[in-house]
Amino acid sequence: MAGEIPDLVALERTGTGKGAARQARRDGLVPGIVFGGENDPLPINIPFNALLKMLKAGRFKSTLFNLKVDGHDDVRVICRDVQRDVVKDLPTHVDFMRLRRTTKINLFIPVEFTNEGAAPGLKKGGVLTVVRPEVELVVTAGDIPEKVVVDLSGLEIGDTITISSVDLPSGAKPTIDRDFVIANIQAPSGLASQKDEDEEEVEADEVPTTAEAEAEGGEE
Repeated sequence: MAGEIPDLVALERTGTGKGAARQARRDGLVPGIVFGGENDPLPINIPFNALLKMLKAGRFKSTLFNLKVDGHDDVRVICRDVQRDVVKDLPTHVDFMRLRRTTKINLFIPVEFTNEGAAPGLKKGGVLTVVRPEVELVVTAGDIPEKVVVDLSGLEIGDTITISSVDLPSGAKPTIDRDFVIANIQAPSGLASQKDEDEEEVEADEVPTTAEAEAEGGEE
């Protein structure tokens, strides 16, 4: 499983309709609804400050939550929509969908790099540059991988690690079709600078001076 699924604590909303929703907002709550699965839709209220904090953390719509509501069994949910105030851009209503264990969802899974000591490029002073510390995968709700492991064994300076070169967890696949870069091993900044200087010197040596050009022209 992908680490510990965060809890989302909510209250059951007893009233329905616009009146109950307005009252919830006056009480510092954001109304919402939980739908899907074999149970009836469940109206809920979420503390405004807690919801705003989660929204600011990012990727709210691609995070799996363990919904906890008094009087109801815990259930895994994922956000399907966040309605916002058109002027203040603050949340006014949230929709959540219950997930079965077989449901396919998109989640960001962290990337872990192993065997750094077995990478010749790093031993030579190369630097591991991580482009994507996590990757978005299509996974099954009942079998969410904890991480994506990248083995650095045998990698040299200049080598690039793409998604196609990584063994993904069983049943998972990228949400992006193209073969995107996860990380690469770059030369140390000092070595890279020296290489650039050497290349410039070579190019300068290859360009004839004015005297050489005139001499060559006189020989023709």
